[in-house]
Amino acid sequence: MEIPQIKAFNDKMDSLIEPLLPELEAIYKDIHQNPELSMEEFRTAKIAADYLTRYQFEVSTGVGVTGVVGILQNGDGPVVMLRADMDALPVTEDTGLPYASTKIARDEEGTEVGVSHVCGHDLHVTWLMGAARLFSENRDLWRGTLMAVFQPGEEVGRGAQSMIDDGMMERFPKPDIILGQHVMVGEAGTVKYRSGTILSAGNSLKVRLFGRGSHGSLPHTSIDPVVMAAATTMRLQTIISREVAPIENAVLTVGALQAGTKENIIPEEATLKLNIRTFNDSVKDHILSAVKRICCAECAASNAPRDPEFTELVSYPMTVNDAEATARVVEAFKIQFGDRAFETKPASASEDFSIFGRNWQVPYVFWFVGGTDPQTYLAAKEADRINSIPSNHSPKFAPVIHPTLKTGLQAMMTAAAAWFH
Repeated sequence: MEIPQIKAFNDKMDSLIEPLLPELEAIYKDIHQNPELSMEEFRTAKIAADYLTRYQFEVSTGVGVTGVVGILQNGDGPVVMLRADMDALPVTEDTGLPYASTKIARDEEGTEVGVSHVCGHDLHVTWLMGAARLFSENRDLWRGTLMAVFQPGEEVGRGAQSMIDDGMMERFPKPDIILGQHVMVGEAGTVKYRSGTILSAGNSLKVRLFGRGSHGSLPHTSIDPVVMAAATTMRLQTIISREVAPIENAVLTVGALQAGTKENIIPEEATLKLNIRTFNDSVKDHILSAVKRICCAECAASNAPRDPEFTELVSYPMTVNDAEATARVVEAFKIQFGDRAFETKPASASEDFSIFGRNWQVPYVFWFVGGTDPQTYLAAKEADRINSIPSNHSPKFAPVIHPTLKTGLQAMMTAAAAWFH
């Protein structure tokens, strides 16, 4: 659409969004209270599929296990893909909200875990459902094809690829543009964008370290994998501080060190789980190589009976927004939000969203929607304590429903309108 048309479209949508908010709030709270782990989003997928069907989308379910694709053809024009991820996290919610999740499930390793939407994917699903309804009910205002994609398994980095592997590119029309957004810490009512790299690459590894078990009173008869793991954990931290140039941004976190069952038993092995975030492929390759070098060297120093075993858990590519497409989205955002839309720095979070654009070889744009209570955020900013606000994946992460629900819906509608005829 041209700028005057986008302005008229936004004005019309704004008048329709407000009466829709109570329905969307109820949907959001229901999904929030009934979270599902990655690749198990059967209930959420059915809610989304039934909603799309109600508003005349051609709906395909079970795409890449639980993925949902809805197609709404509305005359000649571009194919615009809007994507929302559906999965929750194995985290026990501690927000104190009246609609907080109390769900318990078993993860892929069979461990009983609390489950919650403390990354905001429940909002993402709700936003896309609202956008789908509004586009369907106002087909006189636009021309083109809307593809609504509800994706599984983002948190394990498998969902987007599973949909691609299930024939998504052959079964559905090729998009001209792929659009996505994420709720983040930030003043609710604001939208943050960036051309180029906006999210880091993410790589997670599991490392098994092997020792020789013994009685706690006879350490000289053991090869202690706990000491080995502790020494390895400390040494891994020197990769960022001593092997990566200060002008490069990178993060290495050992998020789990697991070993043993009893205080007087030296175990046979220990496991490290670590996560790496990078903004440069050569830096990523160096860090991965250094991790293996250090783990092997520490095991050799401990006289381990065998080399460590490495298993890749998750691999996310960088999210790199197309410059021309981003400029188009930003122009539309400025019409809708004015100075409430502004440029942001790259975030060290990671996403599998770009896998769709990389496989289809089409431009994509990803942006952030603030979800923090404005007074809370501004007070924290004034006190230089923004880092104290519970962020995504914290058990206390709790976006405020209003105005976050409305802002995210406006952003999704506005960005799509920038392409439709």
